[in-house]
Amino acid sequence: MKFAIASAVLSLATLARATTFFCPDASRFGILTVSPTNLSPGDEFTITHNLTCAVTQYDIVPIFLDYYIEVPENQNNGFELPILLARHTFKNSSHPVDEFKVKLPDAGYFTNAPYTVQVDVTYPINGSLGTPYFLVGGTEFGVNITDPNSV
Repeated sequence: MKFAIASAVLSLATLARATTFFCPDASRFGILTVSPTNLSPGDEFTITHNLTCAVTQYDIVPIFLDYYIEVPENQNNGFELPILLARHTFKNSSHPVDEFKVKLPDAGYFTNAPYTVQVDVTYPINGSLGTPYFLVGGTEFGVNITDPNSV
C-alpha cells in the first residue's frame, strides 16, 4: 500500500513537471505580443518577445532578433516592403524575454493592408561535421495601422 501511494505521488509530480514545460510547436521561435495593437505613425508601443520555450524546450538560442512591420507575403502587392523597427543581440538565455518600446515610423502605409510585427530569429546549429551555421525562423503578431496619409 505504501508503495502504491508513493508511486502515485511520484507519477503526479512527474506529470506536473512535464505540464509546466510543455511548449507547443508554434512557440519554437518564441511568443510575440504587441501592445497596443491599434497604431498610427508616431505612436509608441511595446513589443514583448518571450523566448522561454525556444531556449528551454527547443534549444534555439538566438544570436540576433530583428523586428519588422510588414504585410504578409501572400497579401503584399510588392510595394509594401518590410520596415525595420529594431535589431537586438540576444544576450541572456537565463531570462529569455526581450521587451522594449518603439515608435511606429512615419512611413507610407496602405489603407486596409493587414500589417504584422514580425521577428526574425537568427540562431546557430552545428552541421554534420560539427561546424556551426545559421538558420532564421520567426513569428508574427497582427496590428492595425491607421495612417491619415494612407495610399
